[in-house]
Amino acid sequence: MQMSAIELCRLLGGTLEGNPDVLVHDLAKIEDATAGDVSFIANPRYLPYAHTTGASVLVVNNNFEAQQPIQATLIRVPDAYAAFTQLLQLAAAQNKPQGVEQPCFIHPTAKIGNHVYIGAFAYVAEGAHIQDHALIYPQTYVGRGVRVGEGSVLFAGVKVYDGCRIGKNCILHSGVVIGADGFGFASQPDGTYQKIPQNGIVVVEDAVEIGANTCIDRATMGATTIKTGVKLDNLIQIAHNVEVAEHTVIAAQAGISGSAKVGRYCMIGGQAGLVGHISLAAKTKVNAQSGITKSVTAEGQFVSGSPAFEYRNQMRAYALFKQLPSLEARLKALEHEFKK
Repeated sequence: MQMSAIELCRLLGGTLEGNPDVLVHDLAKIEDATAGDVSFIANPRYLPYAHTTGASVLVVNNNFEAQQPIQATLIRVPDAYAAFTQLLQLAAAQNKPQGVEQPCFIHPTAKIGNHVYIGAFAYVAEGAHIQDHALIYPQTYVGRGVRVGEGSVLFAGVKVYDGCRIGKNCILHSGVVIGADGFGFASQPDGTYQKIPQNGIVVVEDAVEIGANTCIDRATMGATTIKTGVKLDNLIQIAHNVEVAEHTVIAAQAGISGSAKVGRYCMIGGQAGLVGHISLAAKTKVNAQSGITKSVTAEGQFVSGSPAFEYRNQMRAYALFKQLPSLEARLKALEHEFKK
C-alpha cells in the first residue's frame, strides 16, 4: 500500500493539517512507527507519543489538541479508531492471495466461483460450492456438499465436514473443525455405550468469526446453528444441536453442552460452561469460569459463580464467604460467654 497523505485524507473523509504530498506505505503502532508509516491516536494514554513518533501521518480525532509541535501530518476524523480500522481492512484486502495453487484436489462436480483462492494441498469434495471471493488456505478440507459463502475465509487446516454450510464473509481460523460428530452415546445394560448416529449438519450464518481450534459439532438431527454476527474465540466447544443467536460473543475455552440455546447479544466469559437443554435470554452476561446449570429467563442478567446466579448477589455471598473464619471465631467466643 502506497498513498499520499491527501489521498488518505480523501479516503477517510477527514481534514488534513501538514504536508499533503508525504507518502506512506505501511501501518504501525504509534510508539514503533517510522518514516513512511501511518498511525493513529484514539486512546488518551498515547497522546504523549504524538510528539515523539516517527510516523509520517497520524490519524486523530477532531478534538485532538497538540501540546507541543508535531512533525507528522495530521488527518482529523470524527473517530480515529474507526478510520484506522478502515485502513487495516484496506491493507488486508490488498494482501489477499489469488488463484488455485497446485497440488490441490477439486472434485469435478464442485462449483468454484469467481476470484476464489484455493491453496496448495486443499481438498474440495464432491458437490461442494465455493462462492465468489472466498479464500481457502492450504491443507483445508471442504467436505461433500459443503457450501462456503461469498467472501468467506478458511485459514490453513480448517476442516468442514460433509453437508455443513458457511455463510458470507465469515472467518474460520486455523484448526477449526465444523461438523464433527456430536457426543452422542446411549448406555447399555452391560455398561458399554452405543454410538447414536449424528445425521444433522452445522449452519454458520453470515459475518461469523471463529477462533483457532474451536470445534462445532453437527446435530443429531437438524442443525447446530451459529447465527449472523456471532464471534467465537479460540478453543471453544459447541455441542450438537446448540443454537447461538445473533451477535453473541464467547471467550476462549468456554463449553456449551448439547441442545442449549444462547440468545442474541449475549457475552460469555472464558472457561464458562453451560449444561445441556437450557437457554440464556438475550443480552445475558456470563462471568468467566461460571457454571450455568439452569436457564436464565430474564433479559440483561449478569450471572457469575458455579452454579451461577445474579452477579451482585454472588459478589455479596463471596464477601461473606471470605469472612467465615472470623465469623466462626466470633461465634465460638459468643458460645463460650453464653456457657459462662
